[in-house]
Amino acid sequence: MNNYSLNLEQVSKIYGRRLIFKNINFRFECGRIYGLAGQNGSGKSTLAKIICGLISPTSGKVIHSNGSQISPEMLHNHIGFVSPYLVLYDEFSAEENLMHISRIRGLEFDAERAEFLFNEFNIYDRRTDLLKAYSSGMKQRVKFIFALMHNPDLLLLDEPTSNLDNAGKEKVYEIISREKKEHLIIVASNEDSDLNLCEEVIQIEDYKNI
Repeated sequence: MNNYSLNLEQVSKIYGRRLIFKNINFRFECGRIYGLAGQNGSGKSTLAKIICGLISPTSGKVIHSNGSQISPEMLHNHIGFVSPYLVLYDEFSAEENLMHISRIRGLEFDAERAEFLFNEFNIYDRRTDLLKAYSSGMKQRVKFIFALMHNPDLLLLDEPTSNLDNAGKEKVYEIISREKKEHLIIVASNEDSDLNLCEEVIQIEDYKNI
């Protein structure tokens, strides 16, 4: 198991006059599954984006560490992210999308890893089809392949089972349980079946009137 950790220190987010959450203090450690829970619009995705460095908190600190603190510009090497707002290139095939994202990360495309993941998510035979021909559930599977390609320390899953059928959900739950043995997993969801996997859950509503 690696020594990756994430600390939230007095993290708050305000849009205009609207308080999203205030003074979240929490430590996430490798080898565990954590949940971010709350009703629609509560701020789960906002906190997920802050953790990933996609947006900044209004105040507070987000500290990623693997023995020493990780700089914000290097976070993409350590995080695998799945979300409804993750954009794929519909004019490319799934395999071409993976090649492209590998180049963006500055990595050599790992064909063997890609083959393994395509097979695991049962879309190997469709890997050379353009993404615009994919169903929403198939695109969700590709997002997981994206997130897992570089074997990240932190797997951050925002609404991970969105658009998936029962077989797809079971595969995702299997992978989450497997990956947590070596990595840190955070799941943002209001689905009980997703949150039941988590050992600790942050309720966003608890941080609105502190």
